[in-house]
Amino acid sequence: MIGRLNHIAIAVPDLEAAAGRYRDLLGGHVGDVHILPEHGVRVVFVDTGNTKVELLQALDDSSPIAAFMARNPGGGMHHICFEVSNIAASMEQLLAGGARVLGDGPKIGAHGRPVVFLHPKDFDGTLIELEEVEPELTPA
Repeated sequence: MIGRLNHIAIAVPDLEAAAGRYRDLLGGHVGDVHILPEHGVRVVFVDTGNTKVELLQALDDSSPIAAFMARNPGGGMHHICFEVSNIAASMEQLLAGGARVLGDGPKIGAHGRPVVFLHPKDFDGTLIELEEVEPELTPA
């Protein structure tokens, strides 16, 4: 079901400061800041060549990551995201297997594609995001 690792998300208290560290100290290619009110976050992606690091900051205290930041005021790894080719079929398979999907179905994520999150208690304490991507066409 899962495809390649799309990104690792790190919640941060100061998005601009974190983006600067990834750019200036690690030499990462840092993209533009995107505000996602439907997810309650501001995000920036750092392209590492083979995957991405998503830096995310809560928009306010009602953000879904606000509780995480309250427990981890300095920030930390928030979730990992895997690609899937069909999010509806993936959700059906996961639910049939007893996994819990958070929320009430797919939302549009930072890349403009459908995403869902899976309960961390079902995956060894790790919050997992699934992002639907078009299957890659292989040459004939």
